[in-house]
Amino acid sequence: MQEITAAVNGNSLTVFLSGRIDSANAAEAEKEINRLTAESGAAPLVLDAADLRYVSSAGLRVILRLKKAHPGLRIVNVSPEVYEILDMTGFTEMLPVEKAYRTVSVEGCEVIGEGFNGKVYRIDGDNVVKTYKNADALADIRHEREVAKLALILGVPTAISYDVVKVGDSYGSVFELLNAKSFAKILAGEPGRFGWCVEEYVKMLKKIHAVTVPPGKLPSMKEKTLRVVQRIQNLPPDGLGGKLLRLVEEIPESDHMIHGDFHTKNIVLAGDEVLVIDMDTLSVGHPIFDLMQMYNSYVGFSECDPGVVLAFQGYGAEVARRFWRASLAGYLGTEDEAALRAAEEKIRCLAYADLIDWSIRYPSDDPAQDARTRDYWLTALTGLLRTTDTLLLA
Repeated sequence: MQEITAAVNGNSLTVFLSGRIDSANAAEAEKEINRLTAESGAAPLVLDAADLRYVSSAGLRVILRLKKAHPGLRIVNVSPEVYEILDMTGFTEMLPVEKAYRTVSVEGCEVIGEGFNGKVYRIDGDNVVKTYKNADALADIRHEREVAKLALILGVPTAISYDVVKVGDSYGSVFELLNAKSFAKILAGEPGRFGWCVEEYVKMLKKIHAVTVPPGKLPSMKEKTLRVVQRIQNLPPDGLGGKLLRLVEEIPESDHMIHGDFHTKNIVLAGDEVLVIDMDTLSVGHPIFDLMQMYNSYVGFSECDPGVVLAFQGYGAEVARRFWRASLAGYLGTEDEAALRAAEEKIRCLAYADLIDWSIRYPSDDPAQDARTRDYWLTALTGLLRTTDTLLLA
């Protein structure tokens, strides 16, 4: 064991461990840690194990006594070897233990997928990393890893996540994804495969929607949508916001899986296998909630500015609108224009409500343009609500 040092970080005391803590030096280490904590007063205690290579049962008993004296004890920057010891002995269930993460750079890397919360970069020939826009993303990563694992277990073809890494000031999750190419890139560069993309895209959507999820494993998209409508229900005139709320309440709850962000940047061809990625929005609910997000990805966000879909998906508004309508027809199993138009009007009710709420919560740098776009969506929503009496798809 090397010298034990400490530093005050914010309102906590961090004690830096190194080398080995075993029967030969555990008593000495405990004495020194107690001395450092006594000098710092009642500051919360953090053990930094970045340089700790081994801890024996004697060292573990020191940690137990420290946990008793300092209930908020955390251990951070733990190497894989020491983490395995702490995990096997149950310490990871008794107190917060954070692994040390290797650092990955995405400088110059190809973006192969993108969603509202982050981007997916190819970092080498075999692997990609999903980065998050939220700098404090560990909770988000753990959530996505859990729901992706659930999806895989339930038969949804998705990438396998196996490592958490540091990416700049935030974190990322590494996936194995061999020779992956997004459907967005296929549509942009290989227009002759348009029909194939539609067919495989619809097939994947139906596969996801056919999955029954065990109770309590995923959040309800209906509950999320109700909160959206409640936030904007005073904006439509003549009580139409209240009508929209009632229409959403009438949508039946469902235990079937929905993706929540199902667009062509999140569907990839890896070798000869089609996979769905970006699983942090996975939920349960009625299919209309996925269709609503799809409409916004291809049409809604870019109705007032066609350049939006080109910048995001990499192909133009005409291709996006054609892909949306072909996918809707394929999913509903009809080419009847009247039936497709009726379904789309119901989908647009939810889509515009979501866009209005989104524009209020995430304003751009151009408030005047935000207001014009929001007025367009609100006018369209108002007109739809005057003639729509149900959001249930035929």
